[in-house]
Amino acid sequence: MGIEAYKETSIYKGALRILRTLQAAHYEAYIVGGAVRDIQMGRIPHDYDIVTSAMPEVVIDVLRTEGFITTNVVGASFGVVVVTVGDDTYEVATYRSEQYGEDSHRPVAVQFPSTFLEDVQRRDFTINGLALTESGEVRDEVGGLRDIVARRLCTIGSSKERFQEDALRMFRLCRFAGQLGFSIDPATWAGIEPNLYRVEGLSLERVRIEIEKMLLSEYVDLSLDALVRSHLNEQCCQQTIEGQSRRIPILPELTHLVDLPQAPEHHIHDGWRHTLAVVKGVPPNLVLRWAALLHDVGKGMEGVRGFHNGRITDRNHDRVGATMARNILTRLGYAKEFVNLVVWLVERHMRFHFYVSNGSADLHKWLQKECHENLFRETKDLVEAVDYLKTLGVADVLGGGTKDAEPTVQYGTRMMDMAKQMPVHTKDLCYDRTLPNLVAPYTKEVMQTLLQRVQAGDIPNTPEALHKAGMAKYERVKKKEYHA
Repeated sequence: MGIEAYKETSIYKGALRILRTLQAAHYEAYIVGGAVRDIQMGRIPHDYDIVTSAMPEVVIDVLRTEGFITTNVVGASFGVVVVTVGDDTYEVATYRSEQYGEDSHRPVAVQFPSTFLEDVQRRDFTINGLALTESGEVRDEVGGLRDIVARRLCTIGSSKERFQEDALRMFRLCRFAGQLGFSIDPATWAGIEPNLYRVEGLSLERVRIEIEKMLLSEYVDLSLDALVRSHLNEQCCQQTIEGQSRRIPILPELTHLVDLPQAPEHHIHDGWRHTLAVVKGVPPNLVLRWAALLHDVGKGMEGVRGFHNGRITDRNHDRVGATMARNILTRLGYAKEFVNLVVWLVERHMRFHFYVSNGSADLHKWLQKECHENLFRETKDLVEAVDYLKTLGVADVLGGGTKDAEPTVQYGTRMMDMAKQMPVHTKDLCYDRTLPNLVAPYTKEVMQTLLQRVQAGDIPNTPEALHKAGMAKYERVKKKEYHA
């Protein structure tokens, strides 16, 4: 797409209509924030924010008069009006200035009316302080264009003050590093340490959202490295349940991996650099990225780290890491199914490597055992998990410095093919639908026997074989009951 392809999108055209309508009523109006930044970087924005000199009530009156659909003000104290144009939604905010107090995220006071310059000065980073006019000109009062060219993240004004105002901005800084691939200005970085104490006032939900955005970012290694080296991961946030607030540690378990020595015959990086390489090596999927981040979290722990014949060992780090992963993800509020799958990947990743390097290992028996663990409901769940395990295994090998991961790829493909043929539940059996009625009232017992026999490889998963074996089992059960 061309550099100005954004102008052809419906969402930009809708924003332009809003600007022109407000300007025709003699009010200032600009597109601001991330959309302007993305346009300057040659990206196509997916949402647009607008600021104006008009008060919220005026925005509603002016836009409704011209046929726009508007909602009431979103949080009267912030003066934001939601506007709908076709299928697109916009937030139109009145210029404002803010004053912060003890709260780690929300201002205690907002002043209207304000000026464009005052509105810009309250924002977080220079790259987000740009404004776009109706004619397509960029208004830059904070050096945002300069920092985009330099690929650098800088706060608007004092970083210490910006982070003290809103502690979530420190997490956003790490996130933008990963989303944009930008470096962090030293003066901006220096503002983090004196404000670490402010993190405790942030909600778990907001912190987790930022961490998830980091995990899904293109330059995820930059985000996570900033998170850990800034010590933000070692802080606590808060969760309120039924009026009771409690402190929640964020990710302190990652810190010990930094500079952690590893066996040089298997790894060219320390524990943290290896972890970052593996996380970056898997696709941007939350299950995979969490599994990659935590796959070696058990390394170096007491009772795990050892030495054998002068070599570093981390025996059972997969099991210890799985326990740690369960504790981490549960405390961060993830659903049980999500936690179970990530934990399964962490716990199985070393077994996968063992099977890859040991051709005599019984892969069919392993998969059969997994079917009995009650983690998977049906074959497609098992196949998905094995696909994840293969992907994690390949990234783990490459992240250790190995150039050729083809043996791991081939074994993972073989495991995938085998998993596709492994029924997990009786509904995965390819039986004739008349069979359950034919073997009644022993249907449950017969079907479970058929499932076990197919899993063991005793009979094929075909209608003919299942019918024959099912009727034979039915006759045996009926005969046994008759003689009982």
